[in-house]
Amino acid sequence: MSAPYYFKPAAHVGPDHPVLTADLCVYNANAAGVAAAIQGVRDGLSVLLLNPGWHVGGLSSGGLGFTDFGNKAAVGGIALEFYKRMGVHYGVEAEWRFEPHVAEKTLTDWLAEIGVTVHHGYYLESAVVADGRITEISFTHGARARAAQFIDASYEGDLLAAAGAKFTVGREGNAKYGETLNGAIVHPKHQFNNPVDPYVVSGDPASGLLPGIEPGEPETGAGDHRVQAYNFRICMTQREDIRVPFPQPAHYDRSRYELLARYIKTGWDQMFWKFDMIRGLKTDTNNHGAVSSDFIGENYAWPEASHEEREKIFQAHVNYVQGLWWFYRTDPAVPADVQAKVNTWGLARDEFADTGHWPHQLYVREARRLVGAFVMTEQHCLSKTLVEDVIGLAAYTMDSHNCRRFVKDGRVYNEGDVQVHLPKPYGISYRTLVPQRGEVTNLLVPVCLSASHIAYGSIRMEPVFMVLAQSAATAAALAIKGQVAVQDVPYDELRNRLEAGKQVLVWDDALPHGNGNDGSPIGR
Repeated sequence: MSAPYYFKPAAHVGPDHPVLTADLCVYNANAAGVAAAIQGVRDGLSVLLLNPGWHVGGLSSGGLGFTDFGNKAAVGGIALEFYKRMGVHYGVEAEWRFEPHVAEKTLTDWLAEIGVTVHHGYYLESAVVADGRITEISFTHGARARAAQFIDASYEGDLLAAAGAKFTVGREGNAKYGETLNGAIVHPKHQFNNPVDPYVVSGDPASGLLPGIEPGEPETGAGDHRVQAYNFRICMTQREDIRVPFPQPAHYDRSRYELLARYIKTGWDQMFWKFDMIRGLKTDTNNHGAVSSDFIGENYAWPEASHEEREKIFQAHVNYVQGLWWFYRTDPAVPADVQAKVNTWGLARDEFADTGHWPHQLYVREARRLVGAFVMTEQHCLSKTLVEDVIGLAAYTMDSHNCRRFVKDGRVYNEGDVQVHLPKPYGISYRTLVPQRGEVTNLLVPVCLSASHIAYGSIRMEPVFMVLAQSAATAAALAIKGQVAVQDVPYDELRNRLEAGKQVLVWDDALPHGNGNDGSPIGR
């Protein structure tokens, strides 16, 4: 059993190692990447699936088993097939709340069925672009790959950046796209509802701020570099036959939890509110409240960091989240009844066996975002502005986690949380998947697509990524067939192919319009 990791490249190969070639190269074997590979094979393409990691499924097999579906009726195609395959395993029509290892096995078996081999440990290093086309990509261990079309299914947008496509990181100001929910924002949810002192020595500003708190107040609606917080979606259980005690982190820093200790002292007692139950009497445990598993402010460098730098950030997140549960298990600041209840929980022995029963995937909620031929905004999410070239629907609440902590009037506040319901599911434009004209003509981006921060907060759910990846692969096949740039794929033909692939492209207003899990925003 080993510790969790991000960067573990495959064995080094020399310059004479054969170059991998295919019609379609998909980067990242998360659920979106798998969907793209499946659709590529269905369209008659040879497919390379290159994975920066050693597990198939990304977040869908990495702890996020309590699926953020928004509205199930908006999910079609390969994405819906996946949830139905999960249902077969559990003896129901479709299952949206599943165990991580079942998701990974389901996706792995599916790839084996269609004859796609996953190449693990392929961490992107660079891309060669000639005359606007990616001709070759290379990896940190020396391997190279060539293809007619490329799909960047990564959560970080590494391939789009390496290829020179325009992107952004952070939050736009509201003024940029005429929005109201972008930029800095202070919201009452996941907030310090009771006053908490921010200083190392309570009441003494000269003593400095506790870890993770920034000086200065935000300007409402102003854009910045800040990225919504990451965490791990922890699979926990109370089953004594498989329960493993929460581990002590390698570098436990009690000062990181002093803010939580002070908040608990004010009477806060919601630490068990996001123990969302999945199959197997297990949980998908998520962030909840002012101080929880979100490592606020410590992920800003992740989107553009090197793989080596990301490994350090990844380990810092492991240390923080493991430390959170170690604090709850052992610290005298935790009420005895809470501590006793925490100690009835643990990690699940039959999950994540090769990473110490800890999720292999950091929840990268947002990183780079393509600035493409079209940008989805708040107006599209609210159905105030409609798109004509729809390639899939999104249905989840406009949702952002907190981005920073700051001090005002001697107390600490969180900033960045947004939870705004939608009137109904809405269409996503094909042009959000393609770079601007004059940049790259053989790249599609279904995960780090072109959207403002707040619009991305609605789109960024695993079922939607799978839907968009299927559409991207369909477009790639049409681009190869027609020998055209991805920007010139004829939409009418694409739409026909998507409908044949059972994608949902039009919302039926007669259906219920819930846009959180079971109609409320409880996943996130």
